[in-house]
Amino acid sequence: MKAIRIILWFTVAWTFCLAMLGAYVRLNDAGLGCPDWPGCYGRITPPQEHHEIAHAEKHFGGDVDPGKGWKEMIHRYAVGGLSFLLLGTLIAATRKRKELHIAPAILAAPVAVIVFQALLGMWTVTMKLMPIVVTAHLVGGLTLLASITVLAGRASLPQQTLALRNWVWLALAAVAAQIVLGGWVSSNYAALACDGFPACRGGFAPPEGLLQALHPDRQLGLTADGQALTINHLAAIHWLHRLGALLVTAIVGALAWSLRRSQPRWALLLGAALFIQLSLGIINVAFGLPMPAAVAHNGGAGALIILLTALLASTRSEKTHANISPELALAR
Repeated sequence: MKAIRIILWFTVAWTFCLAMLGAYVRLNDAGLGCPDWPGCYGRITPPQEHHEIAHAEKHFGGDVDPGKGWKEMIHRYAVGGLSFLLLGTLIAATRKRKELHIAPAILAAPVAVIVFQALLGMWTVTMKLMPIVVTAHLVGGLTLLASITVLAGRASLPQQTLALRNWVWLALAAVAAQIVLGGWVSSNYAALACDGFPACRGGFAPPEGLLQALHPDRQLGLTADGQALTINHLAAIHWLHRLGALLVTAIVGALAWSLRRSQPRWALLLGAALFIQLSLGIINVAFGLPMPAAVAHNGGAGALIILLTALLASTRSEKTHANISPELALAR
């Protein structure tokens, strides 16, 4: 039982690191480092020798960049490793499901998500970094992180009542929406579209073209009508993400403050994660998106997801607790 719990949290850590690795690949513009899937130019490793590169350029077209190819393939290898690790972990957890008090739906969720993630990874390449697909791939990775965290939390964290559980759900929904907006910023390469802070291009009103920029059915760099996106479109995307940051700060900050007496450790962790994430966002704008800060900003989103889902997994509402018999509550 102890080993299963350790492996579950190790899987959480692997998934968290994988999310940041995916961000690193995307920020290095290496998402198309391999134009095919699941291999790289028809190979299991990127071409490196001159004759291999010449062969790849002849059959696939374009210039071959072995460095970008390796970044993309290392990410794919890590995904494969996670798949095998998750499969073995779920098999072990299923055999001890009753002892771990895990519902079948919680066990099935990571499997469904990782299968869909594999499809999104393929579509990211075949659909040439279409923003809606890239954003969905990012959201899917953090959804996988959340589902595995719930699994680990239910299996290992002590259960307790929490009157503010509905507020935790609200905070999780706000963070999830902000992650979608962040993914839209990243997939449209709009991270530096607002040249200033806290104002965006010298003002606080939304730049023109917000609705066109949010249209999901369009290719990278184009509007739905096939026209090139302007700097105003990109700034509008970034402006909306900043607005979302204010909302998340208000909700998560209020939750952390409300938990300071009943759950001081959770309050401290949530407050610290929120502060670090906001600081990283400002650093990215002020210093021109330095790679360590940009990757860490993705990790900050993952950290908030882990904390909020683990808190939910370790608690139940007081109303639910009151409807459970003492014998069943003790068994849980």
